[in-house]
Amino acid sequence: MDRSSTAGELTELLQQARESVRYLEELGVETVELPTVTASTVQQLGLEDRLPQRPLPTGTAAPISRPSVRIPLKSHSPAQRSQDALFADLLPAPLTTAVTETLENVWRDIGDCTRCGLCEGRTQVVNTHGNPKARLMFVGEAPGADEDAQGKPFVGRAGQLLTKMIEAMGMKREDVIIGNVNRCRPPGNRQPTLEEAAICRPFLFREIAAVQPDVIVVMGNTALRNLLEMREGISRVRGQFRDFRGIKVMPTFHPAYLLRDPSKKRETWEDLKKVRDYLDTLSPKNI
Repeated sequence: MDRSSTAGELTELLQQARESVRYLEELGVETVELPTVTASTVQQLGLEDRLPQRPLPTGTAAPISRPSVRIPLKSHSPAQRSQDALFADLLPAPLTTAVTETLENVWRDIGDCTRCGLCEGRTQVVNTHGNPKARLMFVGEAPGADEDAQGKPFVGRAGQLLTKMIEAMGMKREDVIIGNVNRCRPPGNRQPTLEEAAICRPFLFREIAAVQPDVIVVMGNTALRNLLEMREGISRVRGQFRDFRGIKVMPTFHPAYLLRDPSKKRETWEDLKKVRDYLDTLSPKNI
């Protein structure tokens, strides 16, 4: 194998490792345990010549003498541990242990948030709002002017349209729960930056874990990319169920976009009918 090819493989592996570490850090995981490598695995991958100079054990199941290794994903100073309290639902409890928290726990951790620059122009933090036992959750981008003033998501013109969409599904707004990727209004209603979204979305993930809805409807590109990490636009993936940690997700257009292009309402309604029909196949959620 030539040197340039090896360098390319190493670069790709490093990129994959960084992405895996970033994902694990969002979950609050501090260490990972490397599995034992067997001789058969090494032989299948053709890595015999890359191991340290020591004889390879014979037999297909013989493990290479290498202790199990726990690798810290990042160091935690007292200040960092204080900041990481926002991941308290997943910090170092065993991964097999069920962790229960409420929406109030999440909101208490958010507090009067100043974690990014959006705090400078907002009136108030706009947390997720609705039924804490909802079977259906809607996720949008960020608050607008009306939401910033009232402290609730989707209360402006787009919110009024969303209410009509929910009612068309045979439900009431108080039956569902509604939130955004970001909780502070961006200046001029611009799209949140990648950094702003990355700082805020772990709270949304915790809310989803607390509510455990049967279906999440992600509305618009920002919600799609931050929840499902998909680069395709909403027009290409709408109408197809996706998965977020075992929960079905339906991407569709944002109500604000429908106000600008009413011709997309028909497609959005087709998406919502799929959600309604899927919910009808499930047993009622235990309250």
